Amino acid sequence: MGNLIKVLTRDIDNNAGNFFLDFENAQPSEPERELWEQVSVVLKDGREILDDLQSYDGAGEVIREAIQHPSNEGLQEKSWGAVVPLVGMLKKFYEFSMRLEATLRDLLAVLTSTRYTPTQHLEREQALAKQFAEILHFTLRFDELKMTNPAIQNDFSYYRRTLSRMRIKNVPAVGENEVNNELANRMSLFYAEATPMLKTLSDATLKFVSENKDLPLENTTDCLSTMASVCKVMLETPEYRSRFASEETASFCLRVMVGVIILYDYVNPAGAFVKSSKIDMKGCIKVLRDQPPNSVEGLLNALRYTTKHLNDETTSKQIKSMLQ
Repeated sequence: MGNLIKVLTRDIDNNAGNFFLDFENAQPSEPERELWEQVSVVLKDGREILDDLQSYDGAGEVIREAIQHPSNEGLQEKSWGAVVPLVGMLKKFYEFSMRLEATLRDLLAVLTSTRYTPTQHLEREQALAKQFAEILHFTLRFDELKMTNPAIQNDFSYYRRTLSRMRIKNVPAVGENEVNNELANRMSLFYAEATPMLKTLSDATLKFVSENKDLPLENTTDCLSTMASVCKVMLETPEYRSRFASEETASFCLRVMVGVIILYDYVNPAGAFVKSSKIDMKGCIKVLRDQPPNSVEGLLNALRYTTKHLNDETTSKQIKSMLQ
């Protein structure tokens, strides 16, 4: 039956086609293999990043003790010793975001090339389309975990304040070479974002479009809108949804759908919510609303707070109401 099956040939939601995309089993063809193997390494590291982030407890307790007893050198050393390895982990997360940015642009270069239409790309390059989806899934999962963990910014702020005091007193700082001032500034901007990985991917997609002026913008926006439609159709159609071997695949599809909507909203000058958008926003929001509430609140918040055009006058009152 194939990993990527065309299930509808008529236009729906202004897209060129809709597909059942087998996110569970798609395998690379020979022309895809080199890039697929490169991206696989990044995605494997991404799974480790999520594990590390999920187990990130922070150094809140020892930091509070050190702040409450500023003259106790033992507590100061204890808190510094606790926070330095955590900052090393935060540095690893930040550096991974730059790898992810480069990987996304490599995938976009293939999936939006003028060799095929966006629909044909999805048909012919199934495994790369799956990896593109996995990057979006990772991104939204990372940001969900980050948003619910205030220890990340608290630990990093404490690290920078302590490092500044140590410099003033000319005290040697173990770990300073790992995160110099320039890197610390960039990390600070990264973690100040509510959804840092999504901001990284949005900026990367915009940069890709601006640096490839010979590539029609529609190649990129149609790639994103087609992927959104694929996910929506698979989620809202019991016949297709029943093909998922794991219920986790439904969660995966939901995150991917929201991820491509947000990227589309940044790349398309008119955004994703305007009437002429090639994404059926009402249909996508309805699919989200039809899921158990606790499972999608983070995704609804991503549409509410990380999109660019939701609050534009061109967005219908019905769409705004659906997201309230």
